[in-house]
Formats: sequence, C-alpha cells, structure tokens
Amino acid sequence: MPSKKRILVTGAAGFIGFHLSRKLCGLDYLVTGIDNLNDYYDPNLKHARLNLLKQEPSFDFKPIDLTDREALSNLFAEKRFQVVVNLAAQAGVRYSLVNPHAYLESNMHGFLNVLEACRHNPVEHLVYASSSSVYGANRAMPFSVHHNVDHPISLYAASKKANELMAHTYSALYGMPTTGLRFFTVYGPYGRPDMALFIFTKAILEGKPINVYNHGKMSRDFTYIDDIVESIARLIEKPPTPNPNWDAKAPDPATSFAPYRIYNIGNNQPVPLVRFIEIIEEKLGKKAIRQHMDLQDGDVPETYADVEDLFRAVDFRPATPIETGVGRFIDWYKEYYNIK
Repeated sequence: MPSKKRILVTGAAGFIGFHLSRKLCGLDYLVTGIDNLNDYYDPNLKHARLNLLKQEPSFDFKPIDLTDREALSNLFAEKRFQVVVNLAAQAGVRYSLVNPHAYLESNMHGFLNVLEACRHNPVEHLVYASSSSVYGANRAMPFSVHHNVDHPISLYAASKKANELMAHTYSALYGMPTTGLRFFTVYGPYGRPDMALFIFTKAILEGKPINVYNHGKMSRDFTYIDDIVESIARLIEKPPTPNPNWDAKAPDPATSFAPYRIYNIGNNQPVPLVRFIEIIEEKLGKKAIRQHMDLQDGDVPETYADVEDLFRAVDFRPATPIETGVGRFIDWYKEYYNIK
C-alpha cells in the first residue's frame, strides 16, 4: 500500500466512522474526517469519539455537513483525496417512520454532493455505506448481493437502495470505481444509543423493562465493529473493475459493466433475539424485565448475510462470537458511564 494515502471519512464522529478512522490512522493513511455532530443521539458520545481521534497525529477534523455543497467542494479541491469512505447518513429504520424528510436531506442530497465532489476531483475509489435493510421484503436466506432488492419496507432502506443506484450511475457515466457495503446490525464499544444492545443494557441496569418485538421471534446477524472496519480497510485497496461476464439480458445486481460492486458485511451467524437478551443478562449478572410487543412497521423478522463475495475479494469474513462482542461492549459501557 502506498504510504500516506489521503483519505476522507464522512461521519467520522459516528460509530463506524470513529472506529474506521482510528484503524486507518494506524495503517499510515492521512485521514480527514468530517461530521455535522447533529443531535439525533447524544452529541456528548460523538464528541468523546472525536476527542480520541484528535489524539491521532495523522487525523484532521472538519465540521462539515454533507448538504453544504460549497464547503464539501472546497475541501475536495484542497485535500485532493485519493479514497473517500462515505459513512455519514441519517440512520435508523424506526426514526424514518416519524421524520422521513431527514433521510432525503442527508442520505440523498448529501450523497449526491459526495458523488459530484468525487466526479470533479477524481478519486481512485469511493466506498459508501449501504444497509442490510435494502433486502426489505426478501425472505430467501441468507441474503445475497446477487438477489434483487426492489421491495424496501422503510424510507431508510429506500434511501440506501437509492444510494446504490446513484453510485452505479456515476460508475457508468464517469468510470468512477464505487463499492457499496451492506452492513448487518453493527455493535460494539462506543456504539449507537438507539441500537438494541445499548438500549437493553441501559434499561436492565436501571431496572426498567425492555421492549421485545415480534414477541422475541426475531434474529439478527450481529456484526462486531472490529470485523466491520477490517472488512472496509481491506476493500479500500480493492477498487472494483468492470465485470467482463456481466450479461445485460440477465443482469447481476452485485456487479456491472461499470466499475461497481456491492458487498454484504455480516457475521453470517444469525442470533435469535431471545439468545441475544440472555447473553446481555449473563454479562450483566442481572435479569431483564421483558415486555413483549408486536413487530414494528419497517422491521424484518430475520437478517442473515451471505458473505462469500467478501471472502473471495479480501480473504476475510467476520467471525467475532456474539458472547465476546457483547462482553466487550458491556465492559466499555460500565467504564464509560462509571458503573461499578
């Protein structure tokens, strides 16, 4: 890998962006991070992540919102990035049911600004976050990048599917190498407070009930954060090339005649929700008060990633056991919130 490659990480104060930026600094990249530090969840957690990142000598932070086209264009012109990893987005399936406009602003307008900046300041590779939520109404398991995904069931999922379509357009029109990553239920230290592990841990410790959706008949392909960032770091150095076998009469959704690829990043080990709760209870030494609920709109009962394409591309597949990952999160949670 060439030394001191210039890389932009958007959403650098976010959960994945923070961990990825730290890893890339350790791999001799010059990392510029941007984030708008919004209040979708506790900004103090974002600032805590950012304070750790600022200790890295090869990290530089700019408080920029992706919807600020002029600021973004000026940054690209100044820094001449070779690689861009777009992780900034309005996250959350359930929040998209109550505040849909936030998803168009960040996930659509913001991503278009990134694409245009990459087009006018050519980069070697654009890597961007998609989501397992794009599988929507699909029920063929495990979810494969070669499956059609035209039936989203939340606006969040639709915005991520739109990102994949937008990226393909720029790959086709301008030869821009783009790689979309469908993340499966990412968890770990410094995780998001709106995710189940954080919510359950906090409630159990406080003696409050937890909502168990679909009466516990759910499973998720929980993927530990270190496996996520290892996958991204390896894929950064694997810009896609056109698939010479791509057939317009039987199109493969994961590849293209253009330099475009889609990968799942999941643990390939779906865990039942009831088992997930049991592991948290075991690590905390305290039982949960369970409140059974119906399946929420926009939610799916099961996720399960086929990661064979990822393994073939970078010789790596996520494999951190859920017991190990949950234990690390709870150790972090207790230390961060000073819980004895």
